[in-house]
Amino acid sequence: MITLPVCSFRRLCAILLALLTIPASGAVVSTAAQSEAELRQRAADVVAVIAGEKPYAEVFADSFVMAVPEAQFAMIGRQLTAQVGALVGLDAVEPGAQRGAATVSIRFERAIVRGPMQLEGTAPYRVAGLLLNDLAPVNDRGLSMEEQLRELRGDTAMLFARLDGSEVIAAHNADQQFAVGSTFKLYVLSALSRSIARGERRWHDVVELTERSFPSGQMQDWPRGSPVTLHTLATMMISISDNTATDQLMAVLGREAVEAELVESGHSAPAATLPYLTTRELFLLKLGEDAALARYEAADEAERRAILAGLQDRQLDMADIQRVFASGPRFIGVEWFASAQDIARIYARLVEVPVALDILGVNLGMDRQRFSGWNYAGYKGGSEPGVLNFSWLLRDDAGAWWVLAMSWNNPAAPVSEMEFLALAQAALAERERR
Repeated sequence: MITLPVCSFRRLCAILLALLTIPASGAVVSTAAQSEAELRQRAADVVAVIAGEKPYAEVFADSFVMAVPEAQFAMIGRQLTAQVGALVGLDAVEPGAQRGAATVSIRFERAIVRGPMQLEGTAPYRVAGLLLNDLAPVNDRGLSMEEQLRELRGDTAMLFARLDGSEVIAAHNADQQFAVGSTFKLYVLSALSRSIARGERRWHDVVELTERSFPSGQMQDWPRGSPVTLHTLATMMISISDNTATDQLMAVLGREAVEAELVESGHSAPAATLPYLTTRELFLLKLGEDAALARYEAADEAERRAILAGLQDRQLDMADIQRVFASGPRFIGVEWFASAQDIARIYARLVEVPVALDILGVNLGMDRQRFSGWNYAGYKGGSEPGVLNFSWLLRDDAGAWWVLAMSWNNPAAPVSEMEFLALAQAALAERERR
């Protein structure tokens, strides 16, 4: 995603999601199995730490504390409650096959977060490993998927259907335009794929790194002039949502080629996204005064292009970006836009490109086990404060292609990646039950 200092043009895609994960450290296996009561007590202690009711070092092993300092753990706890509601308590403990191992489930107001826990091998059997990598929405009222989407603050959309439209599991505002953050990079990948198919370029062509944007990503720190292949740039752009890699590909292809792909893919409302911004241009625009942003948002395409031309020599640093986005959503009408149906259309073009499918499959945005019932899974997501998109390309065992595309926009407040991810997981589970 296009991690802004918050999450993504992030991370998550990566997705995915640093907020979801408490990293596990190595654990020593005990020679004496802990009883279920002992495992439950330690799980309850973890909940007490999250609630601020028990000392961190009393519950977690030294190795874990070194890997995840107390301040970091406390921050993760705050992010959990901010995204999925207040902590309710321990929900369940399932002893594992190994000694001292269990799967713990912790109940929050709007989701149950679960994952493996491992105790030390010697007394006092503190927690040596913990990975909260799974969550499920709490739907006590039995709401439908559409009703759950409607209850989120802001506007939401979902399309979970076969690409050919022959079967639809969920469709909510699927034709409505949404800001999609770094999901726009699908159009860059498709434009590159088309250029290669026409014989203009090859995946292993080497170019010099001349562009520089801001995280998410790593390539902003690479030496200027570094030789990189187009395949490497595309993989970095999709798998870790690298913004510098994206801008470099746009420089190689030309803005016009990506804009042509937007139109040729059948995008239903391209005017809102034209001219097609680089990530650096988006950052520069968002750093401007409110009046300048409002002017760009209201301008026609020709005036927008003139405004962008005036930005080229401007400089900025990471401190400026962090300052601007620290207060939440900022003019999310200045963004890249697509409907869920538009995303299905661009995926329908990418299914024809085996290399692109390999690249989309590097980072799935959540645990791969979530896609064990599918023959193939690929992913791209995007976010900035007030903007969130998750978009998966899936193939079932019969060879049929599917899309699960979800968007959430709120110009007044940040949106919760964890809460939205829980709905994505619920949608996938609903497909498995059918």
